[in-house]
Amino acid sequence: MKKPNLAVLGATGVVGREILSILEEQKVEFNEIKFLSSYRSAGSKLTFMGKEYIVEEAKPESFENVNIVLASAGGSTSLKLAPEAAKRGAVFIDNSSAFRMEKDVPLVIAGVNDDDLKKHKGIIANPNCSTSQLMLVLKPLNDYAKIKRLIVSTYQAVSGAGLAAINELTDNTKVNLIGMPYEPKAFKHEIGFNLIPQIDSFTENGYTKEEMKVTNETRKILHLSEDVPISCTAVRVPVYRGHSEAVTIEFEKEITPEKTKELLKDAYGVKLEDDIDNFVYPTPKECAGKDPVYVGRIRKSLAFDNAIDLFCVADNLRIGAALNTVRLAMKVIEMGLY
Repeated sequence: MKKPNLAVLGATGVVGREILSILEEQKVEFNEIKFLSSYRSAGSKLTFMGKEYIVEEAKPESFENVNIVLASAGGSTSLKLAPEAAKRGAVFIDNSSAFRMEKDVPLVIAGVNDDDLKKHKGIIANPNCSTSQLMLVLKPLNDYAKIKRLIVSTYQAVSGAGLAAINELTDNTKVNLIGMPYEPKAFKHEIGFNLIPQIDSFTENGYTKEEMKVTNETRKILHLSEDVPISCTAVRVPVYRGHSEAVTIEFEKEITPEKTKELLKDAYGVKLEDDIDNFVYPTPKECAGKDPVYVGRIRKSLAFDNAIDLFCVADNLRIGAALNTVRLAMKVIEMGLY
């Protein structure tokens, strides 16, 4: 099969630039590549693999002769352009939430539910950043013992909310250090030296949209039945990069901490860091810029029978967004699905 023509949509954004970096790192082979953005960034220049490119404004006709689109341009843009790309024969890999829960759109984590890629009809959805790291940890455990109940608390870095949020953490912290008042813009409350137990807007059931994304996407990706209770609490923390998650998993049969470690030690995309005697466990600072999901603090839960508690951390801009987008493109190429 000939090498594909690629397009990166949202190429000048935080995640878009990370996609470029990972495409280069992974040495993804392609025939031609183009970089697309909104009219505001169109005409700007970027360097990729030692060559300078001019960023083009994304329009429906931009996808003519494109085989695979790696998109991170927001939900409204995806809703408008994904059908146009698919209509022209491209496979649109979307990093927004626009299509994640659409019945006919596969929601895929590379290495977790690759077979679902075969069901695509031109659009493939990339899960929420918090869901992405969680799935790589849960996949081997669910295969072994089948999940009966899941409780997740996420501690999410400001980079998940974009460049304005990153800058706000810096500004807020500087102002707090000199004892001056600060008026937040990117968040509902100050993020400097603070935690905010709200990510996205609240829904009628009292959970936020972010929390429901984790719940619903987990169920779709792992093909869990509606009988499996899942609960999530999502918290924004004053960390630039790296989402952390405290997870309690109850299983249908017994699974020991030792077996859990054995399963995760060789799991795809996972790195075990669990040696409490030597204070070895994952932290967001240590995972920044790296690809694995780091997991530790594995122990038998005191709350439920046949349950395990653990803590996992991952770089949200990589595995939570850009890395899985690129991995999905590589899977589409490998499986000849374009």
